[in-house]
Amino acid sequence: MRFIILVKASPESEAGAMPGEDLLAAMGAYHEELARAGVLLDGVGLKASAQGWRVRYGKGGERTVVDGPFTETKELLAGYTLIQVRSREEAMEWARRFPNPRGEGLETEIEVRPVFELDDFAPGEAVQRFRDLDAARV
Repeated sequence: MRFIILVKASPESEAGAMPGEDLLAAMGAYHEELARAGVLLDGVGLKASAQGWRVRYGKGGERTVVDGPFTETKELLAGYTLIQVRSREEAMEWARRFPNPRGEGLETEIEVRPVFELDDFAPGEAVQRFRDLDAARV
């Protein structure tokens, strides 16, 4: 089972502030522990929304590009960690150990969600195309 740990943006991350040495060390140690346990698939931080954009889909297939920054930080992500574990409970244990992304003592939250697996979908031609893509990546 794969789970994604979503790190929500903060006013600091949106201002472009880089994590300090203590937080980088804690995140590094945590991700090393995930790797040693064989559950780490990926993990990255994201630059501030000022350096990104959104594509808005409208009626009739219209697409509009909207440049960042985006003002509502509750809706933004600052990074993620993707893990593969045996159960929801194991994912929860790893998530509880995730370092505070704003620094100890500051209020924030992370969000953890299961990732769809191809076996969650009914068999069909579209699902097989994704299976073929997965096989080509290996």
